[in-house]
Amino acid sequence: MTEGEWPVSSATTRTATSRAATIGVLGETAADERRVALDPSAVAALVKSGHAVRIEAGAGKAANFFDAAYAAAGARIASRKQVIDDSDALVVVRAPAESLTSKLRAEQTIIGLLDPFNSLEQLRDLAERRVTAVAFELLPRTVSRAQSMDALSSQASAAGYRAAIVAAEAYGRYLPMMITASGTATPAKVIVMGTGVAGLQAIATTRRLGAVVTGYDVRAASRQEVESLGATFLTSTIAQGEGSGGYARALTPEERAAQQEELATALKSFDVIITTAKVPGRTPPELVSQQTIESLRPGSVCVDLGSSDRGGNVAGSVPGSRILTPGGVTIIGAGELASDLPASSSQMYGRNVVAVIASLMPDGVLAFDPDDEIHHNIVACTGGRIVNEAVRTALDPKPAAATHEKVHAS
Repeated sequence: MTEGEWPVSSATTRTATSRAATIGVLGETAADERRVALDPSAVAALVKSGHAVRIEAGAGKAANFFDAAYAAAGARIASRKQVIDDSDALVVVRAPAESLTSKLRAEQTIIGLLDPFNSLEQLRDLAERRVTAVAFELLPRTVSRAQSMDALSSQASAAGYRAAIVAAEAYGRYLPMMITASGTATPAKVIVMGTGVAGLQAIATTRRLGAVVTGYDVRAASRQEVESLGATFLTSTIAQGEGSGGYARALTPEERAAQQEELATALKSFDVIITTAKVPGRTPPELVSQQTIESLRPGSVCVDLGSSDRGGNVAGSVPGSRILTPGGVTIIGAGELASDLPASSSQMYGRNVVAVIASLMPDGVLAFDPDDEIHHNIVACTGGRIVNEAVRTALDPKPAAATHEKVHAS
């Protein structure tokens, strides 16, 4: 197959005449969400590819992308209802509310960070109404050609960078060593827990700000990346936690207890703790216990990128909130920190969306190929069926022969 040729399968056949898809973008409705699913440069790319784009009036304003810029890129500005009614595919950043999904019609597509494992009944409803749902969280991230579609990584990079800035602002001292006529300030000691995309960006940024930085991960293979950024690497002596898909594996209860004890001793010496263990669809692991928080020095700062309504990496963290403990430790629940960098986050997200549309809608209509490794993972439901195996199992954990069938789009 030559570059640019679409794979032929029983599910995808080219028609003699293709048509443009109409792609719609709505303003995000989640509290404090400032990102938008497409920035003007992404709109221009879609228009150049032959697609039509509809933007809800004011959708990009919070990210400083104004309607005039979208219009100049080739989009049509419309009301929210018009965008929903006119679009073949709607792209969103955050999991949509029922007020939106209830308006979607059969054969329409919705693309975004849909939080599928916390939205199972919503996906069941969409499938029953023959709506196609495409969730970035389901993308097989280890497939090389999926990298341009990897919204989790692009948003994690923004969150990691922003975490360093938030920590520096909350910490009441200098981060770098400062030698002045009034004396010398010692550099802050920072530990970043978890060295995936967000963690490595947090390490790089706090290093640039002058802190003495340590990267912690249960995966010993992370050492080279951490040390290449000029940080010290710290790992667990309890277990080597390399799991599938590049994630750290879940520890056993016994391993976790031993790890907590080990960590509690190590963390006492740090001024700033940034945690990044955010696992889509699951309760994040608690890495900094209440006992550990009570042992930290007054003025210490914990920035929790894993904070969510299901818990966090730091005991007592609350999503979107800053808490000062009785012992003087600041805990920042920062599970959606990419939203604090809305222009850059939206630009990167828009590129991810463009790549997904190019793969799934090459001729302006959905071309779901169940034999394509990316398609049969990232598409949660289509053609009236739940087609992603993990989502199907979560909805019905009982073994069933149908689980192994290939499902073709209608």
